[in-house]
Amino acid sequence: MTELNSLAAPDVLKKRLLALAALDLILCPEQWLRYHSFDPQWAHNVSLAIIDNGSGDHLFILFTPEGTIMKGFDHESTLSPHANDEYKVWPGIYDDVPAPLLSWLDDEAIEQEEVTFCIWRETGDSVWRKGEVEVPDGEDDGTEFLLGTIFVTPENYVEWAEDYFDMPVPVETVEQIYSGTPITEAMIRSLNPERDVEEALRELETLFTTA
Repeated sequence: MTELNSLAAPDVLKKRLLALAALDLILCPEQWLRYHSFDPQWAHNVSLAIIDNGSGDHLFILFTPEGTIMKGFDHESTLSPHANDEYKVWPGIYDDVPAPLLSWLDDEAIEQEEVTFCIWRETGDSVWRKGEVEVPDGEDDGTEFLLGTIFVTPENYVEWAEDYFDMPVPVETVEQIYSGTPITEAMIRSLNPERDVEEALRELETLFTTA
């Protein structure tokens, strides 16, 4: 599974998703319009990253004591429950998921049945895993599309963000945030001169102090 081989280890993935959420909140004051978000205290010892393009596709990534689990939904995929006469999860998506990890998807906010793929990695495991799912020829489950929105490099993010937010984005500042440099007022102004800096700093403090 090529797309799984390209996935970073959970600790690296978490830092990347935090950086993406920080960048989005600086570039976009309206929370509901952000593509990437992160809740460091979604539950006790559990953080949740959400990627939502506002067009019906989403990716939930939960970092838990038992491991990391992600549930993706591509609304145009043939594997969508809505694409079948009988609304149900496509066979095999959840069959092999360890019960302790799968239980984290029970929360109503996660919309467990709105799914076209599930990927997980138990604590102590060295590889990401995915269930044995038969995808019809010529179709896909949205994995490549949605994992592709976890931008690996600052340049990838800048190319996307300038189009999505319709504004110039300085790659030097994005590089700093990707590298884990503490975000300053000057960095916020560099990214978005019109942003309410105090408001952004308050959000960033919540994002990073408990992550």
